[in-house]
Amino acid sequence: MKQLTKAEEEVMHVLWQLERTNVAAIIEELPEPKPAYNTISTIVRILESKGYVDHVQEGRGYIYYPTLKKSEYSNQSINKLVDGYFQGSFKSMVSFFVKKNDISLKEMEAILKEIENEKDL
Repeated sequence: MKQLTKAEEEVMHVLWQLERTNVAAIIEELPEPKPAYNTISTIVRILESKGYVDHVQEGRGYIYYPTLKKSEYSNQSINKLVDGYFQGSFKSMVSFFVKKNDISLKEMEAILKEIENEKDL
């Protein structure tokens, strides 16, 4: 799938949160200053053309909904990050974040425990 711009991602986060909504409700969830209705409507149509959003007609308007789960998009984004900056190595990525963010041994153990719990599911 095509990568999203920052504005498109922001709208997608609202759509993932609300699940089914119209443009006015999307705008309500966005921070101040609120963007123009036409701006969000255009972004939603772009997301639809990229395959991230679809709609159904309701009355005289449209209800939009995401066609891709947030977890699927997150997975794609992480893989792109790893491929682009860490030569496809998750080990290199984790090592980078440990060094740059001064992660404590206790935090690292908690992360490893969480990974182990996910494997067991």
